[in-house]
Amino acid sequence: MSAGQIAALIAAGAFVVLVVLLAIPLIKLGKTLDAATEAIERTNSNTDPLLIGANQTITHVNTQLERVDGITANAQAVTGNVSALTSVFTATLGGPLVKTAALSYGLSKAIRARKKKSALKAARKAGK
Repeated sequence: MSAGQIAALIAAGAFVVLVVLLAIPLIKLGKTLDAATEAIERTNSNTDPLLIGANQTITHVNTQLERVDGITANAQAVTGNVSALTSVFTATLGGPLVKTAALSYGLSKAIRARKKKSALKAARKAGK
């Protein structure tokens, strides 16, 4: 065996050791990639039911919001009707009620003044 052949054998042996040393991390990297792929597939399969449930929830919420919109519209209509009724009541009965209250206040004040005047006259007569 010549020196060139020995050098070639050493180079070949070094190359085999290099390939073996590089193969170990590549095998580990392959296992890691397989595990990552499996995790992504599981996540994807678990995501579909979540998205379906979220879609159903949003549909239910939208239905409830439509009901609330209807209730709000009805409440607004009732408020408008009450306001109109109050205006009609005030216009129809408010004026006469104010006049009646003023008349009753004036009459009661006049009656009190008359009684007071009568009491003073009676006191003067009694004092004479």
